[in-house]
Amino acid sequence: MKSLIGISCCQKAFGRFAMLNHAVSDTYVRAVGELVGGVPVLIPANGSRADIECLIERLDGIILTGSPSNVEPALYGGEPHPPETPEDKFRDAVTLPLVRSAIALGLPLLGICRGFQEMNVALGGSLHQRLQDLPDRMDHSTPMQKLAVIRHAKAHAIRVVPGSWLHRVAQARDIAVNSLHNQGVDRLAPGLVAEGYAPDGTIEAFRVAQAPGFAVGVQWHPEYDMDSEPVSRRIFLSFADAVASYRTGGQRLSTAAD
Repeated sequence: MKSLIGISCCQKAFGRFAMLNHAVSDTYVRAVGELVGGVPVLIPANGSRADIECLIERLDGIILTGSPSNVEPALYGGEPHPPETPEDKFRDAVTLPLVRSAIALGLPLLGICRGFQEMNVALGGSLHQRLQDLPDRMDHSTPMQKLAVIRHAKAHAIRVVPGSWLHRVAQARDIAVNSLHNQGVDRLAPGLVAEGYAPDGTIEAFRVAQAPGFAVGVQWHPEYDMDSEPVSRRIFLSFADAVASYRTGGQRLSTAAD
């Protein structure tokens, strides 16, 4: 029987009458089916109505997805966003407690972009709201070009921490990644260990140091180029190995450094 992999959704308005939907990009669904080898289970952004305990008991792994929306600043003691900034408080109310419960149980967890930021906030860290407004930071928000090949192209390099989980997956000290985010890690949460840095010092990857299982986050989008980029494929395959170990009840696969 295949593993069940939870994929976090966002609340979005669709159609002629802007009906509320719970949605996620097909790229994550494909990654679960084609690389992880599991059955994708979409986790709705239904706020306090979410049954976190039920999800944790039945899922074999969780992928926290990227999104145009930003994590609500009140959750990390930040100033309110400008009115035009998209938020998704119902998603926040699901993903943050889900992160804490998954880590406590050792349920494999992979955070991507917004999911990476959610992990940091859930564990007590904070975020910069707009990296491009800081004097010592580069602009990490790739312009929304119509062509995906441009939108998802490599944007900058990452310096990989030697001996880390990312180092083992990347098999290199430096890698190139896409970049489609405004928010970024300000204060790294207690218990998180940085695994990769952008040229301006922004943390781009981390792991939960004392997690009983696989719990890592990356700021970029490996699902965009998983068909052509070996490092992106190996990120999902590493997650798949952790899921398989969790399902069989064997030794939890650690992401700790060598």
